[in-house]
Amino acid sequence: MKVTDQIKISLFRTMLRIRQFEMAVREHFQKTDIPGFAHLYVGEEAVATGLCAVLNPDDYVTSTHRGHGHCIAKGADLNRLMAELWGRKTGYCKGRGGSMHVYAREVNLLGTSGIVGAGLPLSLGPAIHAKLNKSGQVSVCFFGDGAANNGTFHESINLAAVQKLPVVFVCENNLYATVTAVHESTKTENFADRAAGYGIPGVIVDGNDVMDVLEKADKAVARARSGKGPTLLECKTYRHFGHYVGEPGTAYRPQEERNEWAKRDPIRMFCTHLVENGTIDPEGIEAIEHEVEKEIVEAVEFAGNSPLPDPQTVAQHVWSGQ
Repeated sequence: MKVTDQIKISLFRTMLRIRQFEMAVREHFQKTDIPGFAHLYVGEEAVATGLCAVLNPDDYVTSTHRGHGHCIAKGADLNRLMAELWGRKTGYCKGRGGSMHVYAREVNLLGTSGIVGAGLPLSLGPAIHAKLNKSGQVSVCFFGDGAANNGTFHESINLAAVQKLPVVFVCENNLYATVTAVHESTKTENFADRAAGYGIPGVIVDGNDVMDVLEKADKAVARARSGKGPTLLECKTYRHFGHYVGEPGTAYRPQEERNEWAKRDPIRMFCTHLVENGTIDPEGIEAIEHEVEKEIVEAVEFAGNSPLPDPQTVAQHVWSGQ
């Protein structure tokens, strides 16, 4: 993939959209405008942005409880996404799903999920469909380091490897599964090393460098699309805030560690890269920031002015079997 200045600016804009969207979610969750729980993607923007930038509109994505960034990077409408978080009728799931159950079929986002590791086996379905129909589509599965120790991780990757399914498994290793540090839950130094056990490539990615994500994701997607099978990408990154908005404390994360990762903020680093390489000047950066800020303000207004679902329709859009 040839990375032009236009593509770089688009990457910056996407990361900024995710960051400002999440900061607005944090603000309005604390104001009790948003019900349920909210898990912010702040600090991890480069992963979703770089990965989704190499996908086609009809490629599939399965997400996690920390999935707003995946939705936005895949092309979800900001208004409808915000409305869903607010529990409003105009949301993607008519306000019935909320943050952890966003399904956006129009962009083939097959759901955020409150169940750790749930997206791993779900990602195989569309991959099998794509292989059988020879559609050339790819299925991308985002999951965290906590999910990498679940049974679904091993079962899904094994099946995908055996059948050479067009899947890209993306482990967003932000060093903590809720409040449990990686080194306390596994002896594996790199989750990417586990790929060797399934006979597929395992690649370590700097999850805070969108250009590194883009380059390695491009190769993994091309491999999947050409019929050679899955790749496991381990994107090492870091969330700036707690596990969820309102978490009572973050003492489990050393302040020195947090300070060091703050220096490697993905947006700040990429902004510096763009300016230093003459891709855009500071005035151009500021203009994009204002444009994105306006989009987020409009999304909040859209959500706030949207109606709540009618309680009389509670049984609609619900399927159950006996």
